[in-house]
Amino acid sequence: MASPRVFPLSCVVQQYAWGKAGSKSEVARLLASSDPLAQISEDRPYAELWMGTHPRGDAKILDNRISQKTLGQWIAENQDCLGQKVKNTFKGKLPFLFKVLSVETALSIQAHPNKELAEKLHLQAPEHYPDANHKPEMAIALTSFQGLCGFRPVEEIVTFLQKVPEFQALIGEDATAQLKQSMAGGPEAMASALRNCFSHLMKSEKKVVVEQLNLLVKRISQQVFDGNSMDDIYGKLLLQLHQQFPGDIGCFAIYFLNLLTLKPGEAMFLEANVPHAYLKGDCVECMACSDNTVRAGLTPKFIDVPTLCEMLNYTPTPSEDRLFAPAQSQDDPYLSIYDPPVPDFTVMKMEVPGSVTEYKVSALDSASILLMVQGAVAAITPTVQAEIPLQRGGVLFIGANESVSLKLTLPKDLLLFRACCLL
Repeated sequence: MASPRVFPLSCVVQQYAWGKAGSKSEVARLLASSDPLAQISEDRPYAELWMGTHPRGDAKILDNRISQKTLGQWIAENQDCLGQKVKNTFKGKLPFLFKVLSVETALSIQAHPNKELAEKLHLQAPEHYPDANHKPEMAIALTSFQGLCGFRPVEEIVTFLQKVPEFQALIGEDATAQLKQSMAGGPEAMASALRNCFSHLMKSEKKVVVEQLNLLVKRISQQVFDGNSMDDIYGKLLLQLHQQFPGDIGCFAIYFLNLLTLKPGEAMFLEANVPHAYLKGDCVECMACSDNTVRAGLTPKFIDVPTLCEMLNYTPTPSEDRLFAPAQSQDDPYLSIYDPPVPDFTVMKMEVPGSVTEYKVSALDSASILLMVQGAVAAITPTVQAEIPLQRGGVLFIGANESVSLKLTLPKDLLLFRACCLL
């Protein structure tokens, strides 16, 4: 009998310390909805739900017709399920990892290398950079989601240098003057001056950083106590980050990087060499299969300041330009497509009104993973007669060239996300 190519998955929860605790976490809520036997502990963090074949979180197949196997093991034996182009391009492996993240504490000032740099870093320091792949990422908000992404316009940074003397003290007078002068020059002058300023900050002596940060925290705290708003210098956010990471240089990054607050459905794409950090909220994330992250602050993990300062893209952009807008499908009024300029992954969002009794998930020339965020359906495929019940938190693997019909079992709106590889 041929192996089924559509089946439910049991995915891996990662309980990293930065995650939201218990039922505050969307990861925990999805887990509780999909598995009635799941016991959610209110004092444990539920940070990430991994849907894919990562060695540290390979999903388990929930199908009696397939003997106890992980998704990675099954794909290794059934590579055609990936789709011919995906199979050939990515050497018989699923090229993406699909996730849900629930962030309570900031997740490091970081960037990801391109393939060329990834190969170099992996050769030089495999203990810190464990593979030779790039790691582009996309985050799509499920709840209000706050993050830092890309360098701000230079005029905004200059304003912060004027309003925050503690910040200016770390940058220094010469680098500050160069940045101001660069505003009259072209893009190259601004990028060069920005590199100089950011490098000055990141390479500051720890003792000096702690002194200036303590001065700033004291000043903001006093102003807030006196009833004054410090929103113009992100006072509340700075106090929050300092509480999470006392004395950390990454607290000053809020004056260099765009602060984004994504509404549900809004996305940001994090290409190679773009500095970023997730601060708070719940999102769906898709990324190329890699563990390569270059960090420089707001983290207890390995920090590599020289590599980060050297690799970054110092082109300043307005915050609105960091939003990644999906395309609306021409064929399906309920389908939005987030298709970044990398081959590894695409994410589709399906919002289906509860008045629709049946919705068809179209066949693709790619394996895909479907996540049910809202609603309840019975999934039916042409090749398998049995229905697969799928409710909030349910995850379905769909092999290449397989379509799936979703019959709504409750007249409630559906929200689904689907990760795939459109070559």
